[in-house]
Amino acid sequence: MSDSVTDIHQHALSLARSARRAARVLAQTSAAAKNRALEDLARRLTGSAGPLQEANRKDLEAGRAKGLSAAILDRLELTEPRIQSMAEAVRAIAELPDPVGEVLAEWARPNGMTISKVRVPIGVILFIYESRPNVTVDAFALCMKSGNAVILRGGSEAFHSNRALLGLIRESLTACGLDDDVAQMVGTTDRAAVGELLRQHEHIDLVIPRGGYGLIRRVTEESQIPVIKHFAGICHTYVDADSDLAMAQEVCFNAKVQRPGVCNAMETMLVHEAVAEKFLPAVGQRFREAGVELRGDDKTRAALPDVKPATEDDYRTEYLDLILNVKVVGSLDEAIDHISAYGSQHSDAIITLNEASAERFTREVDSAVVFVNCSTRLNDGGVFGFGAEVGISTDKIHARGPMALPELTIYKYIVHGTGQLRE
Repeated sequence: MSDSVTDIHQHALSLARSARRAARVLAQTSAAAKNRALEDLARRLTGSAGPLQEANRKDLEAGRAKGLSAAILDRLELTEPRIQSMAEAVRAIAELPDPVGEVLAEWARPNGMTISKVRVPIGVILFIYESRPNVTVDAFALCMKSGNAVILRGGSEAFHSNRALLGLIRESLTACGLDDDVAQMVGTTDRAAVGELLRQHEHIDLVIPRGGYGLIRRVTEESQIPVIKHFAGICHTYVDADSDLAMAQEVCFNAKVQRPGVCNAMETMLVHEAVAEKFLPAVGQRFREAGVELRGDDKTRAALPDVKPATEDDYRTEYLDLILNVKVVGSLDEAIDHISAYGSQHSDAIITLNEASAERFTREVDSAVVFVNCSTRLNDGGVFGFGAEVGISTDKIHARGPMALPELTIYKYIVHGTGQLRE
């Protein structure tokens, strides 16, 4: 398509109108029909690793030429195991109960009316995201199973990969007798297209941005449509005085190193002063061997002299890289206060054998997901048994934490009467 202002406006309007039309039909589609399309897509993904990787290679080569970081290139790459994981996630979603039509509550009134509260699709969802092509499949599968049409706008760095995945998705929809406009993708990398779509409030019901701070800030400021979002994933792990230090080391290492370029990776490790002298040298050596750059406060640097000083800005930074802040605290209260001051209400963990400390931490840390004795990397829709997720919301309205099928529905009330009137 041409990238003139007029053409971009018409493109956005056409996408939105087509999605609205498809959403009305999809909302009435049976669970069996939706599941057939998902199962067909899983088979196509499994059998299409070669073509998908060929499209992905174009994105990787362009990304290297642009100087994208190793973390972004890792998120961008479609390995064969990742393609198989996408297929498994689609199958898992197909096997989940369909939320559409679920009766959440039902009651009778003294005048004889009966009232039901019933789950229904949200309608049309605009999904704006960066880097990871697997998000294309996760977002489609969850939106379709929950009865929503989706307009996908992936990052320009994954354009070829996303187009290849969309091709498989639309093939599956057509093969199973469903409208392929249930899943559409913005056909230009021009950023103006996002602005046009964010004004389509007559046709689009919800925007979900998934990416860096700049993307989410722009969407939040420009959108005329409700937005569910998460900002930075500034995640903490607090090693309590009553910790199993061997377990603490394993959990903290996993939370930082297993995949540092994602939103639920640990960015700051807090350590109680009672165990710092014993814990920090061992875990510090392990982090160094893994290539992690450590930045710490004065007490940390007393135990680990080669650590860089941590600044106030460091504690507010989502690195998405092999960089970790370390701070020694004098109490559980100080740890909770630090998380309250610097955290992003995403994922925070305590390592402790003290049940009272664990209970206080889970009660007082106001994050979407709070962990006890396990890694923040576990904040994930698939891990939680949701099949996949469209993101991890740090909002406090409608949805919080991993967003899966129930979070992609809303409800309506259905009232039955026998001629009742308002007196």
